[in-house]
Amino acid sequence: MSAGQTAQPLSWSTKPSALIALSIGGVVLVVAAFFATDGPSRLLIGLAAIAVVGMAIVGFRQRPRLTVVPGKPPSLIVGTFSGPKTYPLDQIERIAIPSYRRIGRRTAMLEIDVRDGDNERLLIFGRWDLGANPNDVYDALVVNGFASVARTTGAS
Repeated sequence: MSAGQTAQPLSWSTKPSALIALSIGGVVLVVAAFFATDGPSRLLIGLAAIAVVGMAIVGFRQRPRLTVVPGKPPSLIVGTFSGPKTYPLDQIERIAIPSYRRIGRRTAMLEIDVRDGDNERLLIFGRWDLGANPNDVYDALVVNGFASVARTTGAS
């Protein structure tokens, strides 16, 4: 990178194609609930439709889910339902990439401990949230100025 040129922010979020597929599935469930012939079926399919459409809305609302803004010092922007929340490097306590057993296999998760005012928060991102392998996102965070808070962890 030449002098005077600034690094561009990097963003990760759920893939749009996955959110579109989720939305289509929600619409299919709404139609199925409308055509259900008995009350319990209509109720259960309707509740499933509400849950799936709700997940799609939240997924679209939180885009981009995680953004790193390089600089001196760098900062993270986390997409939330209520809007983006910025965490400068001095508010980030730890970034780790533990793996957990889920459905018979190990799954990596990106964990970020932050100070939010007087509170501490643990932010956990999986492959669905990031649209990428959490290990790759961790590596990008380390390269872009978060090495001082990055921790390697063993298997949980």
